[in-house]
Amino acid sequence: MNLFSPLNLGDLELPNRLVMAPLTRIRSGQSGVPGDLVALHYTQRASLGLIVSEGTYPSHAGQGFPGQPGLVEPEQLAGWKAVTDSVHAAGGRIVAQVMHAGRVTHEATNGGFPVVAPSAIAINGTTRTYDGKQAYPVPHALTTEELPGIIAEFVLASQNAIAAGFDGVELHGANGYLLHEFLSPASNVRDDSWGGSPERRARFVIDVVTAVAAAIGADKVGLRISPEHNIQDALETDATDLAATYGALVDGLAPLGLAYLSVLHADPRGEFVQNLRIRFGGVFLVNSGFGAITARDEALALVRDDVADAVVVGRAAIANPDLVHRWQNDLPVNDPNPLTYYADGAEGYTDYPALAS
Repeated sequence: MNLFSPLNLGDLELPNRLVMAPLTRIRSGQSGVPGDLVALHYTQRASLGLIVSEGTYPSHAGQGFPGQPGLVEPEQLAGWKAVTDSVHAAGGRIVAQVMHAGRVTHEATNGGFPVVAPSAIAINGTTRTYDGKQAYPVPHALTTEELPGIIAEFVLASQNAIAAGFDGVELHGANGYLLHEFLSPASNVRDDSWGGSPERRARFVIDVVTAVAAAIGADKVGLRISPEHNIQDALETDATDLAATYGALVDGLAPLGLAYLSVLHADPRGEFVQNLRIRFGGVFLVNSGFGAITARDEALALVRDDVADAVVVGRAAIANPDLVHRWQNDLPVNDPNPLTYYADGAEGYTDYPALAS
C-alpha cells in the first residue's frame, strides 16, 4: 500500500490515495450558483483520487460565507450538475461537502434567516458579510421540536447532491460549524437529550449521519471531524471529555458502514486519533495540514506507515492541479498564494500552471 495505489471507498474505486480537502473558495456569487470557473477549477484537479467540494449549504439559514455555493435552489443544482459532469468527463470523482454553518454566520450573509445553534452562545469575533464585517450575533438555540427539521435539511441537500451528479457526500462535522457545535461542550450547554454529557452531545451528529445514510446509502456518505482543533470557539480542551465524546461518536457511526471517516488533527499518529480509527473500523482519512502545509514526504509516510488509508490535502491541491503527477514523480511544486484564497475570479483559482506531462 502506498499513496499512489488504488483504494475502494464506498462504491468508488479511487486510483490513488490523495484526497482534495474541502476548501472555502467563495467563487459562486450571491446566488450561490457555481459557474464555469468553478467547473474548471475542480476539473483541473480530476487526477486526485477524490475531490471533496467546498462546503455547500443545505438551507439558506445554513449559509456561512458570501459567495458560498448552495444545494438548495434548482439553479444551484444545475450549476453543480455542470461541475460534476465536467469532473467525470475528465475521469475524476467528486463528493459534495454538506455544511450547515450554525452560529458561524450572520443575517447579512444568509439572507436574513435566523442564525441557529445548539445553545444561545455567540462566537467572540466578527464575520465578513455582504454588508461588511459584523459581530457574530447571539444565535437562536434550536428547540427539541426544531431538530428534526435540521436533520431533514441535511437529508434533502444530500439527495440533491446525488441528483446533481455527485458521487456521494461528506457531512461537515468539523471546524466549529453546526454539527461540531453540538459536539463541543463550549458551544453546547443543553440539558436535554442532545447535551449535558459526551454521549448526548454526540447524539445529534449520529442522528444526522444515520438519516443521510438511510436516504442515499451509507456507502455514499463520509463524515469530517476536527477533534480539539479549537477554532471558532468550538473548544475541546478537556482530554477526558474529548475522548468520551468522540469515542461515543465513532461507536455510533461504526455500525452504519459509511464510506469513510475523515479526521483533521495535528497528530494523526497519536493514540487518540488511532483509537478512533480502530473503533470506526472503516476507511480512515487524515489531514494534518491546517497549521502547516502538508508536504509530500509526510503524505507518503502517513500511508506507508498505515496511519491512514488516504491523506487529505488542501493548499497543495490549490496550487498544483496536477499534484498527483508532481508528487508521484518527485517534481517541483507551485507555492500557493494566500492572498487569493478568498478572492474573486480566476487569479489563484484556475491560473496555477500544470507541468507538461
